[in-house]
Amino acid sequence: MATVPARTAKNDDKVLLSPEFMTKLEQLEILSRKIFIGRMKGERRSKKKGESIEFADYRNYVVGDDLRFLDWNIYARLERLLLKLFMEEEDLNITVLLDVSKSMDWGDPHKGIYVKRVAAALAYIGLVNYDRISLYGYNSTLVHEMRGVRGRRLVSQVIKFLEDMPFEGHSDLAAVGKRFALRHTGKGVVIVLSDFMDKGGYADGIRYLLSRDLDLYAIQVLSPEEIDPTLVGDLKLRDVEDDDLAEITISKPLLDRYKANLQAFCTELKDHCTRRGIVYLFTNTRVAFDTLVLAYLRQRGLLR
Repeated sequence: MATVPARTAKNDDKVLLSPEFMTKLEQLEILSRKIFIGRMKGERRSKKKGESIEFADYRNYVVGDDLRFLDWNIYARLERLLLKLFMEEEDLNITVLLDVSKSMDWGDPHKGIYVKRVAAALAYIGLVNYDRISLYGYNSTLVHEMRGVRGRRLVSQVIKFLEDMPFEGHSDLAAVGKRFALRHTGKGVVIVLSDFMDKGGYADGIRYLLSRDLDLYAIQVLSPEEIDPTLVGDLKLRDVEDDDLAEITISKPLLDRYKANLQAFCTELKDHCTRRGIVYLFTNTRVAFDTLVLAYLRQRGLLR
């Protein structure tokens, strides 16, 4: 019997963002399909009526309103007291949930490094646009976190945080989604980066995340070897997350059945997300990283 070795990342593959790519990212911003309110005034306009400089609408005056915002010209013409409303500036909260379970430490190109690069790119775009960024590495729980950072000065700190994040343990999206929902009552954009190959399934985890009315994106990343395996013969396969062993004989009919089951799994995940208003994107690590960010994420409406 042959034991199939895992393919891990090489040291020279671990640079997440090049200076040239960062320059391209500076032209982008992260969008939300919904309007969210942050704790500080930021650099984005929302549809909430406030008191900034851009006029939005009128409403009737009520006792206690600030008299400085009455429109006296309208009062002179119509003898009605109307208060001017303005567009308010608000920050955007962006969270990246990054699967760092052992199953991500595999593939050529490497799945884990690929999703770290996506997380780093999204974080960089948010930081240069002065959004509020939170990063979480998860396996069976939230094991690494950097919450609520903002500003370009923190870029190197964020990238090092991602680079140093190890891949270990097994994934449990249900437990992670529940813990995240209990701890985070605010709204915002949440991007989940994972292979979604969770023995406990993904449905409960997604349900917990949706309970917070989040603007949710699911990006599924698989390696070429998972999509089109080339294994043949008598093999001993080991689950990289829980060390379960299976001795099987791999034949063409078995590979065909595996590919059909994988396609069905990915289609079911896509449909599950789409029915619930979640933007789903599938990619494999052979897709150039810059193409994913600069083209596909823009096409799906996450970036502009």
